[in-house]
Amino acid sequence: MPKRVLQGVVVSDKNDKTVVVRVERRFTHPLLQKTVRRSKNYHAHDEKNEFKVGEMVWIEECPPVSKQKRWTVLPREHAAS
Repeated sequence: MPKRVLQGVVVSDKNDKTVVVRVERRFTHPLLQKTVRRSKNYHAHDEKNEFKVGEMVWIEECPPVSKQKRWTVLPREHAAS
């Protein structure tokens, strides 16, 4: 089964080797038929501490790295392709 890949914006890089990424999803409300935006924060592993606040990144599902980290940031060259 393929790993999930999500796109989001880095909202925090204060932890060592960790970034917090806000992923936004949009869907149509079932009753109101109006587009609704919902966001969720994911802790992702950033081995080289290369990503800074405000950058757009791709994160990929991975085995647990720590209590909260189940995602890893894809390198810049993979995200471009």
